[in-house]
Amino acid sequence: MRPSLTRLAIVLLALAAADTASAQQQQSADPDREAVRRAVLDYMEGFYEGDSTKLVRSVRPEVYKYGFSRQPDSTYRGMQMQWPQFHAFANRVKASGRTAPATAPREIVLFEVSDQTASAKLTAWWGIDYLLLARYGGRWMITHVLWQSPPLRSK
Repeated sequence: MRPSLTRLAIVLLALAAADTASAQQQQSADPDREAVRRAVLDYMEGFYEGDSTKLVRSVRPEVYKYGFSRQPDSTYRGMQMQWPQFHAFANRVKASGRTAPATAPREIVLFEVSDQTASAKLTAWWGIDYLLLARYGGRWMITHVLWQSPPLRSK
């Protein structure tokens, strides 16, 4: 084999090995990570779809959600959203029929998943949420949310 063909063969073999390792890693995914991801998805979809069942499944009733909404003058105003407001919002979305479009942001980053606690970041149409979760009776649920409107510019 010529040297350039040998290098090409080595690169192709390395890519194939990496692809196989990635597939094996996905198959043996941590069930806790998947359950945390599902809880964050349920939270997001509860608001996007107006589905309070998903909120009940993913969010503790004693949740503490506090955020900063950007005002027209570009300042931020802090506000808390309590458990009854979660349901009121979802019910308004459902009643209006105006669910989030398929193009709405749906980015989830899992920072850490331990055996009892977890942390994640959600980027949604309303902005960025930082979420803390805990395991209750074997089920992962959101206990705290800190959010802000989409930033004016990325940092």
